[in-house]
Amino acid sequence: MTLQRHDIPLRGTRRTQRWARRLGWACVVGAFAVGGALGAGLWGSMRSDTPAPPLMNVPVSERVSSPTTALASPAPPTVEVTAEAPSRSTPELTATDSAVARVTPGPVVTFDGRPLRAVKTMSMKTTAYSPDERSCGKWADGITASGYSVWTNGGKLVAADTRLLPFGTLVSIPGYHGGKPVPVLDRGGAIKGHRLDLLYPTHEIALQWGVQDLEVTVWEYAD
Repeated sequence: MTLQRHDIPLRGTRRTQRWARRLGWACVVGAFAVGGALGAGLWGSMRSDTPAPPLMNVPVSERVSSPTTALASPAPPTVEVTAEAPSRSTPELTATDSAVARVTPGPVVTFDGRPLRAVKTMSMKTTAYSPDERSCGKWADGITASGYSVWTNGGKLVAADTRLLPFGTLVSIPGYHGGKPVPVLDRGGAIKGHRLDLLYPTHEIALQWGVQDLEVTVWEYAD
């Protein structure tokens, strides 16, 4: 009987111990759960305060297609070099100077005080003669075929084929009388077609001219 009386408290004690052990494990598990939650919250707050690395700000599509987009170095600046314009060696004309240049006429060609204008140029074979017998023979009387003296115009005149260049026609020959116009006042038996005979005061000077093919300018009076 004594043993039976002691069985009840013994069973009650064992039941209490089992419940105590279960409660202890529950507390341990709860403590771990609470600690885990607190730890997770603390870790989350720490991650939210830490800024993301630069690469994380690039969209996924860009990171996949161009991995080095965020790390590419900027392009070097472009430097433009402009050459200075060369300085002018001569000063520019002012508006007044250019206006004067436009209205200032060129040199006017004249004969006997009258203005001339060029009519045409002709290719001519030129020779020279003198008014003495060595050039003119029996016609060396000092009078040209036109009736003028050989000393007309200071002895600066020419003989031509009057069918091509009539008496009184004005011509200029390079190298003769400084290129100034002289009159056709004479003719000769050998002066035919595109031929001119230039008068010089002596036979020796005439021989120095020789024979020259030149471009001769024909003039007329402009007034």
